[in-house]
Amino acid sequence: MSANSRLTIAAHALTWIGLYQRQGHEVATSEQIATSANTNPVVIRRLLGELRRAGLVESRRGVGAGWSLARELESMTLLDVYEAVEPGPLFAMHRTAPDQECVVGHGIQPVMQSIYEGIEETLRRELARVTLEHVLRDVLAAPR
Repeated sequence: MSANSRLTIAAHALTWIGLYQRQGHEVATSEQIATSANTNPVVIRRLLGELRRAGLVESRRGVGAGWSLARELESMTLLDVYEAVEPGPLFAMHRTAPDQECVVGHGIQPVMQSIYEGIEETLRRELARVTLEHVLRDVLAAPR
């Protein structure tokens, strides 16, 4: 099972756009962002579409087409980004109900659901504490 990188790539894209705009540019292209993230521009465009629906970025078509932030980095948290690109719960239950006649099958889902709810609550609280401004600050301070 591989880890999901959607949150990381979306945070990368938003942070990159924020820095690019601070350098005096109005919009960034998905190709530019994809180069920084070392991924395909289609991956970036799909994520940016989700971020646009969440009100985190805006797009411009035609001459001078590209993407810009809809809000300042200071007002965007990793929770905002997570909610935009990671719909649904972090963990899932069995696709079909386990055997209710089995002692483990009968009790596993309520027990695991309670554990998962606590984990998700902690995750959401921690993501809400970190703005993309914090991310950019730490990126710029990282040794090269």
